[in-house]
Amino acid sequence: MTKSTKWFLGILGVLALLAIGFTVVIIALVSGSSDKTETVTVGSGDKVAVVDLKGVIASSDEVVRQMKKYRNNSSVRAIVLHIDSPGGGVVASQEMYEEVRAVRDGGKPVIVSMGSLAASGGYYVAVGGSYLVANRGTLTGSVGVISEFLQVKDALDKLGIGVKTIKAGKLKDAGSPMRAMNEDDQKYFQALMDDVHRQFIDVVARERKMDVEKVRELADGRVFTGEQALQLGLVDTLGTFEDAVRIAAVKVGIKGEPAIVRERKRQMWYESFFGDAGETLKDLKQELIDRPVLSYRFAAP
Repeated sequence: MTKSTKWFLGILGVLALLAIGFTVVIIALVSGSSDKTETVTVGSGDKVAVVDLKGVIASSDEVVRQMKKYRNNSSVRAIVLHIDSPGGGVVASQEMYEEVRAVRDGGKPVIVSMGSLAASGGYYVAVGGSYLVANRGTLTGSVGVISEFLQVKDALDKLGIGVKTIKAGKLKDAGSPMRAMNEDDQKYFQALMDDVHRQFIDVVARERKMDVEKVRELADGRVFTGEQALQLGLVDTLGTFEDAVRIAAVKVGIKGEPAIVRERKRQMWYESFFGDAGETLKDLKQELIDRPVLSYRFAAP
């Protein structure tokens, strides 16, 4: 075997290993095998559970599961819902809101602690809580709905690629990236946006006990700082996460420091092995595969 052949086979082997590793990460991320969790309790007093809602909302499963678990756990006296999210899918946001409200209406206080961002769908979920706590610099609000459509027709035309669509129903291919959106398409999608926007406005008005027209004035997609949100009646007080925990303890009459119950993910082997690459692939999957058509999402820079 010549030296060049050995080099070629060596390089081929390395590329094969990289391809296998990449495939393993993709399969692990898509299959959700990193959802293994364990519960950690800090302290010895009466229990306050913490549920985290972080990042873009693509699914309601984890938050709903944890809220149900702690709702049915009699040793947990209250829940702190810690939100740091720009929002995301309409249905996922609505499902989490309904579960948070169910826990609250069932008699177990849900204190919402807003981090850097609790906007759009993040705020939608928050209003289901018993008491909303924002930091002074929290960005919240962004009561609106957005839908983005990829347009690739011009690029395909330049490549000489055409697509033939056969349909039954004038609007069946509305929003297709293979053709330009016409006036009927835009009216159709705008009507959907307006209805989902109305749903958001109605929920905020009901939960914050505000006049619908007042909420409508604020519901143009703007975000507000925590201080502005307090003045507008969108939150109940200003404070940190620790303040939210203390408020939860006071609400249920816990004396002294409460024990904090919180789930954390067990780090999977590929997460430590691939480091930031795994997180990048996870973000890419969320952006390309999990991204919903209709979003309560703050379109941040």
